[in-house]
Amino acid sequence: VCVFPCLCVVCAYVHVCTCVHVQDKAVLADTARQNFFRPGGDHLTLLNVYNEWHETNFSTQWCFENYIQFRSMRRARDVRDQLESLMERVEIEVTSNLGDATAIRKAITSGFFYHTARLSKGGDYKTVKQPQTVHVHPNSSLFQETPRWLIYHELVMTTKEYMRQVIEIEPSWLLEVAPHYYKEKDIEDGASRKMPKRVGATSATLRST
Repeated sequence: VCVFPCLCVVCAYVHVCTCVHVQDKAVLADTARQNFFRPGGDHLTLLNVYNEWHETNFSTQWCFENYIQFRSMRRARDVRDQLESLMERVEIEVTSNLGDATAIRKAITSGFFYHTARLSKGGDYKTVKQPQTVHVHPNSSLFQETPRWLIYHELVMTTKEYMRQVIEIEPSWLLEVAPHYYKEKDIEDGASRKMPKRVGATSATLRST
């Protein structure tokens, strides 16, 4: 597992989920947020935010220009440093391969495997265990996408039951990381079911067709 980027994802999620929304600059703030989007989901987007901030030597001005709260970013960095220190104390090697998005997504799956939703034939998402209808949050980088399988961080109830912080996964990973929780029958229906055209595909997939 690529430990360094996963540390950044965890800390970025805890502290960076809130951007500064200035009322008279809402459009600019939303555009800045969307510029950070990365294929695969929100956790990779958060990692991109942290990495870009790191490249500026943790600049306050960069946060201001991108409508991001500097104090939240600073807390994220502090927590990341603390976690890295604890890992060094117990002699866990801190490795990094920022280009391996699959390893990062698998690591997140291993931590949140019980928060899984799959796309139904009707176009709605349903949680895999104790099925209930859920929706991708409008602020998500995957809001306009329809991947078949998602891991979400939490559910938030407003007008609908929304999944916040979602990431696209492969169903086979569930059997790999949580064989005690998932069985083949839990994923085989969703994996083999034929979907309507253009449903169950991300924008990257659609661009290649």
